[in-house]
Amino acid sequence: MRVGRKKVSVVLFVLALLLSQSFFSQGVLKTDAQEQTEVVDLIISLNTPEAELGVTGDTLQLQALHVYRDGHFEKASKGLTWKTSNKNVASVDEQGTVQFANHPGRTFISVTDGTFEDRIAFDYKDRGEQKVTVSKQKGERYQIIDKAISGMTLEEKVGQMMMPDFRKWNGKDVTSMLPEIEALVKKYKVGGVILFRENVVNTEQTIRLVHDYQLAAQKYGLMVTIDQEGGIVTRLQQGTDMPGNMALGATRSEELAFKVGDVIGRELAALGINTNFAPDMDVNNNPDNPVIGVRSFGGDPQLVSDLGVAYIKGLQQNGIAATAKHFPGHGDTAVDSHLGLPEVPHDKDRLSKVELYPFQKAMEAGVDAIMTAHVTFPKIDDTKVISKKDGTEIALPATLSQKVITGLIRDELGFDGVVSTDAMNMQAIADHFGPVDAAIRAVKAGVDIVLMPIGLEEVTTGVLQAVKNGEISEERIEQSVKRILTLKVKRGIFKAENPEGVDGQIERGKSVIGSAENKQVEAEAAARSVTMVKNSGVLPLKLEEDKKIVVIGTTYVDNLAGAVKKHHANTSTIQIATEALSDEQRKQVEEADAVIIGSYTFDVKGRSPENALMSIYNQLIQNNDKPVIGVGIRNPYDIMAYPEVDAYLAQYGFRNASFSATADILFGKSKPTGKLPVTIPDGKGGALYEYGYGLSYEP
Repeated sequence: MRVGRKKVSVVLFVLALLLSQSFFSQGVLKTDAQEQTEVVDLIISLNTPEAELGVTGDTLQLQALHVYRDGHFEKASKGLTWKTSNKNVASVDEQGTVQFANHPGRTFISVTDGTFEDRIAFDYKDRGEQKVTVSKQKGERYQIIDKAISGMTLEEKVGQMMMPDFRKWNGKDVTSMLPEIEALVKKYKVGGVILFRENVVNTEQTIRLVHDYQLAAQKYGLMVTIDQEGGIVTRLQQGTDMPGNMALGATRSEELAFKVGDVIGRELAALGINTNFAPDMDVNNNPDNPVIGVRSFGGDPQLVSDLGVAYIKGLQQNGIAATAKHFPGHGDTAVDSHLGLPEVPHDKDRLSKVELYPFQKAMEAGVDAIMTAHVTFPKIDDTKVISKKDGTEIALPATLSQKVITGLIRDELGFDGVVSTDAMNMQAIADHFGPVDAAIRAVKAGVDIVLMPIGLEEVTTGVLQAVKNGEISEERIEQSVKRILTLKVKRGIFKAENPEGVDGQIERGKSVIGSAENKQVEAEAAARSVTMVKNSGVLPLKLEEDKKIVVIGTTYVDNLAGAVKKHHANTSTIQIATEALSDEQRKQVEEADAVIIGSYTFDVKGRSPENALMSIYNQLIQNNDKPVIGVGIRNPYDIMAYPEVDAYLAQYGFRNASFSATADILFGKSKPTGKLPVTIPDGKGGALYEYGYGLSYEP
């Protein structure tokens, strides 16, 4: 009997040992694959401290996240059951869409996958500006970002900081996902990509490309970014063409700036693009600026601040991360940082009142990100380095300056959002620093995203090596990763466990992109922006049908003439191709009853009175007894070159809506209401037309 019991005990012991080893191998010594596929929790993303409440009307979209053993999290969608505790307050559908019923009270919204469950509380008030408030659950369970970072490899952390562009591949525009690009995104675990006009041809193609980028992402959703400012920096080849920031500055309307940001945000969201490198918050107080110009809201810091913040809020209400650029300010420069290294020589007091002011206001308003300028600010950082271009001593650009990024942005201004470099392939950086050296300097300075590194493999490897050899601490890397993941959680940028098919998204996208509602905002912005700077009694034009109008110019002259022709059929175009008019062209001008000049300049040289084209315009004005009207298609400063013109309109941009608005004003179909957002100098140290100047027609 005792022997039998002993045998049974041995058998039981062996079984227990086997079971414990099985459990140990499955539950404790997890393989990497098991770590990444085993779900350990389900939470509502809005319960995380970083997430923001975003209510559109009376609707709120909730997202559920599966948290995995290795710490990463992904958007869950299949097999979920959503419930509301009080249908009188709000209902919730199977996709987590909450619809408030305009009835005051509290409801708990819960979600379960059959194993894990989470809930969140909402209070609804039927009056006041903020009708919906949220009461989040609390506890370590929701500290998902810290958990994620603790489970990331160094390669994953550095990858989050890289944002390459794949504008072209083997000389061809990238309009669909290529196996080589997919492999790079996966291998280097990049945190985001930036798209350009070459990549976004139409709505369906763009949605498919963005969708495929997100499929290629590793563990965490990609920041898919673009520079959709409006005006001269418009990347989308389909959609709504906003007239640009300086046009908005001429309207003086915060409401309109918000509406423009809202439309841009709505269209980007419909495409799956989640981050906009806009708005430009540089103060354009230097008329010789070749790179900012009409990309700025204007020359007054308060105007730039007010309209920029309104624009930011419009973007963000659509879940789009907004970026204020180019810190600390690129407005008072006369060198294009794409081509050289500009300098802003002002002291800290002046910078605080002018250049820094809009950025500070954007930070206070909750802007998601800041983009740096490849510009030197010697009064902030007088550090000198040796240029690899020619061995000369140069000042350190703001992008690479610890005193600017950490000292000014972080410590003084208290900004803890994401900081991105401007493109690292611009000559202001590329000419003077090696690709790896520049990236390491930027990371050490405190930036979070290395935008468009020259050589993804080389730069990633270089930064990894700098961490391994102690030049950059892993703690420094983790600070950036935490800010990047915080932004992703805040704006709902998650990798999906079960990605939605693109067909439904394409159908929705086509109903949003370039919609009649959006086009109406575009038309309103253009109509309210056009500024009548001069009128010697010749406008509005009132000509009989048989009278002739000649529209003369170079760039976009056909667009202007086309808009004029809609009001006056007897309109012809003179396209200037040489430094003098031909005999036939001179005859056309002599026979005309009114001449409209469409001038288009973008730099000082173009608007010089000595410029060959401007000489032609001045000869027309001096030798013609018929009305001559100038239209500054892009730059309001063009009148500096031909100040004796009979009338002059500034339209700030070359989109169709702006040409239509100008033509309406030329013929008195609408009244000009725009006000100059910049001062137009006279070239002698004074002002030809002051900031805020603008004429209209008598009622």
